Amino acid sequence: MSIWDATSPEARDNLLRVVDEQAQDLFAMAAAPGAWEAPTLSTQWQVRDVVGHLIDVTESYFTGFDAARAGASVADALGTKAMQDGLDVGARDLRSLEADVSLARLRADYAKMVDIVRGLSDDEWRSFLVPHKYMGPLPAFFYPVFQLMDYGVHGWDIRQGSGRAHCLNSDAADLLVPFMFVLWSATADLPADAPPCEIGVRILGGHNAGSWKVTAGPDAITYAPAAVDDLPTVLEFDPGSFVLTAFGRSNAGTVRGDATVADRYLNMFFRI
Repeated sequence: MSIWDATSPEARDNLLRVVDEQAQDLFAMAAAPGAWEAPTLSTQWQVRDVVGHLIDVTESYFTGFDAARAGASVADALGTKAMQDGLDVGARDLRSLEADVSLARLRADYAKMVDIVRGLSDDEWRSFLVPHKYMGPLPAFFYPVFQLMDYGVHGWDIRQGSGRAHCLNSDAADLLVPFMFVLWSATADLPADAPPCEIGVRILGGHNAGSWKVTAGPDAITYAPAAVDDLPTVLEFDPGSFVLTAFGRSNAGTVRGDATVADRYLNMFFRI
């Protein structure tokens, strides 16, 4: 269904609905008594650092949209390998803000981002290129998807830090499934002499269930929907487990076939 394909403008309302659910949940968690300096999944970040990170990245999106609208030149993209350190610095630079100030700023940034996304024409959804600080020019639809990653995955990080059992929201996971192949391709760390690695990936449920053939060569990772029954190694995931595995939050899924190939493939990525 097109409302579950975030590359389509027909998905806009559904996507923004899910983003809003995740954002409001994160705002509530961060504002809860005693939460501000509570740990998250990352031992280096407290809840306040997640909020600072979300401010930092959202305001960088504004810079990108402003430059794209003005036709202005921007600095060269820093590359995804620079993200881990750069995003950490951006989050910690805002650590001194009081909780109410920081959350008010994030809420205002979130509302502004929603307005920007709602203001895109259907044609701009796919064709309007907006420079990303680390990844370079991207179609506009990536930015509400990034907001879903920002709020959905980092909300998971906050819940994980609490020590309570929890799961990833199904709608968020379903919308993010196709973009996990993009994430893998953007975070591949392939040795020049690495032999080609071919695997299948099955997503066993949800609105974007299906199978994909993934090839990791010496230069890049490529992927496409395809039957995978004839491949020697297949990874199977539910949507939430796939998202969390691709983001390096967990080691989940089921290996069918040659586990050695799966091990080699799953360890080809750096974390952001």
